[in-house]
Amino acid sequence: MQLLPGFRDFYPEECARRNYILSVWRDVAGRYGFVEYDGPVLESIELYRKKSGGELVGQLFDFVDKGERHVAMRPEMTPTLARMVAARERDYKKPLKWFCAPSFFRYEKQQRGRLREFLQLNCDILGEASAGADAELLALAIDILRGFGLGPADFVLRLSDRDAWAEFAKARGVGEDRLLDFLSVVDKLERASEAESEKRLSDFGMTLQQVRAFISNPTAEATKLNSILEDLKARGLGEYVEVDLTIVRGLAYYTGLVFEVFDRGGKERALAGGGRYDRLLEVMSDGKVKMPALGFGMGDVVLANLIDDVEVANQRRNAWLGANRAAEIFVVLAKEELRSEALRLVQRLREKGSRVDFALAPAKVGKQFQAAEQSGAQFAVVVGDEWPQLKWKELATRQERLLDVDEVISLVPMK
Repeated sequence: MQLLPGFRDFYPEECARRNYILSVWRDVAGRYGFVEYDGPVLESIELYRKKSGGELVGQLFDFVDKGERHVAMRPEMTPTLARMVAARERDYKKPLKWFCAPSFFRYEKQQRGRLREFLQLNCDILGEASAGADAELLALAIDILRGFGLGPADFVLRLSDRDAWAEFAKARGVGEDRLLDFLSVVDKLERASEAESEKRLSDFGMTLQQVRAFISNPTAEATKLNSILEDLKARGLGEYVEVDLTIVRGLAYYTGLVFEVFDRGGKERALAGGGRYDRLLEVMSDGKVKMPALGFGMGDVVLANLIDDVEVANQRRNAWLGANRAAEIFVVLAKEELRSEALRLVQRLREKGSRVDFALAPAKVGKQFQAAEQSGAQFAVVVGDEWPQLKWKELATRQERLLDVDEVISLVPMK
């Protein structure tokens, strides 16, 4: 049996690396006052047909279930979040600051930085329309990446405004019904040839020169970004941000501020992306709930690639992995007749919160020490000829000393 294309097995070492990413995501989001939530893996396909736009619908894992419902595995979280908040928004004080980090599924070509199943951090602020909320969300995205040991030489947040593009397009005769098609052309400017872009823009009565002139000199249309930039500068985060109007984001529900985060080296796909979706809850609730909202998603696949490539980030991850080994203490049983005493010691150490391992079946002392090394344990406690004293050994330095049981227990801090 072969693993399906675009999916992953997580053996213990890969699972530990995944858990490291999750731990940093949760830690930094918590420091910003965000609380965790989750939703179902399966949703009605109509949720995505109406709310996410045509391109994403073409990437769905969808099927008809046994109840003859057309369902899809979640490709993103924003439609689910909007549905949930629209259903119970009166139960929560505003603004809401929510995050989640589940698995998502998209049926698309597997390539570097893109899989069909992936973890994604999603952070959203709902019920706040101010530029302060925009800056808070951007600061969170920046600080999460800084939490991995990445700095301004490693990544940049490229900031844009879809409202500025809407005004630009409207002034040149593009109707609301064609705005998304126009934005799709802008979104592909960096990937398409000049001839292709010129041809597509001509359908809207524009030239590539006009569009590029607006990108390089947006004038008054993008001035609303200035207060956000000042906020980030006040936090000491200004060097991480650049205004770049080539960023428009592909999903239909974005309304204003949009952004994407890229590695400075240009080797990877976007590390994160998001923006405002101020009208989505109104659409979801058939006009009953009107609430401004904004959010972003950050996938684990591209992020892991960048951590591998940046030495400081790699060292920080290795330090975390070292501190979260399978075992901290390995109890070595040198005399089998003392197994009951050893088991009592194991239990007491575990009850204090330590990660403790030992040989489940009789084994030579050398093999037990080998197992201790392989488990990543820092210390070994030998139950043997010295009983009722124990030999406490630091495995890295080979230093050892004799202690009684209570002294060993007292060395281990309560967790």
